[in-house]
Amino acid sequence: MAMLDIIDLNGSQSPEAEELRFIRLLQAKQTTAKLHFFIQDALGGSSPTVWEVARSSITPDSTTSFGQVRVLDDLITAEPDPDSQKMGRAQGMITSSDLDKTALTMNLNLYFTCGKYKGSTLCIVGRNPMDRKNRELAVVGGTGVFRMARGYAISNTYSYDVDTNYGVLEYTVYVAYVDDEDCV
Repeated sequence: MAMLDIIDLNGSQSPEAEELRFIRLLQAKQTTAKLHFFIQDALGGSSPTVWEVARSSITPDSTTSFGQVRVLDDLITAEPDPDSQKMGRAQGMITSSDLDKTALTMNLNLYFTCGKYKGSTLCIVGRNPMDRKNRELAVVGGTGVFRMARGYAISNTYSYDVDTNYGVLEYTVYVAYVDDEDCV
């Protein structure tokens, strides 16, 4: 069956065509990238980008904010300065999930809005112990250029202003993904 035979009139692919594309993706050449950027984390101030959406009954008495659930839509920039080149958004959910230490369970989608990764996403999940340097999180997938992505991210707190409740997080992401151009 030819590829043209299984594309419908709207230009979208049939389930059979998508399955064929998936098999080609699994066999495609892998590409790697190292990405370095900063996330502007505004927990307070006039335009916060992190909002609490739930808390447990013990959150107010917990030294680690256990049970607090927050959603975020943070700016990704090329440099620590929030006015540097805008690269995208870090969107997702973070949960305070350790009774004894300040640690977050994170589910982040890095959405890139410029350059060769424009429109693509990376999905990052894992445990983020905030008191450590070089915190490792898993890259478990992606879309667009990063289809079939896997790898890891190293996160560090670059700066944090207690008075304004504003943090700058530094990320270095090591990612492998398939070259989707080979699969068209």
